[in-house]
Amino acid sequence: MATLLHPNISLLLSLCLAGLSLTEGRQLRFVTLVYRHGDRSPIKTYPKDPHQENAWPQGFGQLTQEGMMQHWKLGQGLKTRYTGFLNESYDRQEIYIRSTDCDRTLMSAEVNLAGLYPPEASQFFNPNISWQPVPVHTVPESEDRLLKFPLSNCPRYQQLQRETRQSAEYINKTQENRRFMEMVRNETGIEDASLESIWSIYDTLFCEQSHKLALPSWVTADVLNRLKDLKDFGFKFLFGIQHQAEKGRLQGGVLLGQILKNITEATNTSRPQRPKLIAYSAHDTTLVALEMALNVYNGKQPPYASCHMFELYQEDSGNFSLEMYFWNESGREPFPLALPHCPQSCPLQDFLLKTQNVITEDWEYDCQVPSINQDTAVIIALAISGAVLLLLVILLLTVLFRLHTQPMGYHHVSDDGEDQA
Repeated sequence: MATLLHPNISLLLSLCLAGLSLTEGRQLRFVTLVYRHGDRSPIKTYPKDPHQENAWPQGFGQLTQEGMMQHWKLGQGLKTRYTGFLNESYDRQEIYIRSTDCDRTLMSAEVNLAGLYPPEASQFFNPNISWQPVPVHTVPESEDRLLKFPLSNCPRYQQLQRETRQSAEYINKTQENRRFMEMVRNETGIEDASLESIWSIYDTLFCEQSHKLALPSWVTADVLNRLKDLKDFGFKFLFGIQHQAEKGRLQGGVLLGQILKNITEATNTSRPQRPKLIAYSAHDTTLVALEMALNVYNGKQPPYASCHMFELYQEDSGNFSLEMYFWNESGREPFPLALPHCPQSCPLQDFLLKTQNVITEDWEYDCQVPSINQDTAVIIALAISGAVLLLLVILLLTVLFRLHTQPMGYHHVSDDGEDQA
């Protein structure tokens, strides 16, 4: 097992600048990364948009050259950060990458790996290409219950969302933006624009502005800021406002549970650590769902190529601690995240204890909601059973009362007198 002990002063300096916490005997044991794809074209557009899908070279929702560069730089940053922990050259047993089944996340993972593992010596298959293939795993979107949020087919979550729409915060937000939303509907041609769908309008305008496409005259700086605020509110609606812990258990807690399971397995020092690093290439909603479950979300959409990091350390005492970081811009150091009521370097057992309320043991069971018909049938059955039981009790009491009031030796005498011969 490689350690983070420094072989020379220059390596120590580079590691310290990379942000790794180093103490005598302290050892990095395992890393999990969850990152968003890089810059992309809009997911879709609105009817009155002068820039339709043909304005984008690869169409909607595709990774751009800028997005590729963002993830290549992130890969280079990860290589520097984990120098001395990961092998200098690619080792298939050290790293596992999983992506959602989406072009932009698959491509982001691939270009990230190009920055992390440039080929060395015998790894060149072509001397003119400074790149080597590294596998990225995925499953069909319809089967993905780990990275694609919000998870569908969860009746309890849908019930919680209906309740959230009746909350004071949601209703007030709707009333405050009623006229603004009407203006947006008129200007875009989207008749059903709402607090939950307006994110796509902001997303389209943001992408067009980023790629220097002219925006319509109605899109002022104030309009963009207001759309951005409503887009951020949409993320909050998905995973919070009300019942945040339960929503966390049904959504981001599913991913957190898998991450913590992998981390716990990595504490088994009786076997070689394989893999050392697991990375998940996903979306902004993935990061928001995860950070809402952890209760560390800052309320803002995670930027392109941002990365949430979990680092497991074994202290010189033999105990394990878990540190979290968020990397939101290449060229800058990731900033530390602390679980509420736990230090930034949180003892692993404390971390597990403080997150257990958002970890589901049976997601399908937690997603169940008894139907109204089932509830009614149970109530009716209980009412009938109670009525029958009450009648039986009354009957029993009546019999006992009559037996109690009759004198001993009593027998009936006919009012008609004795029978005639």
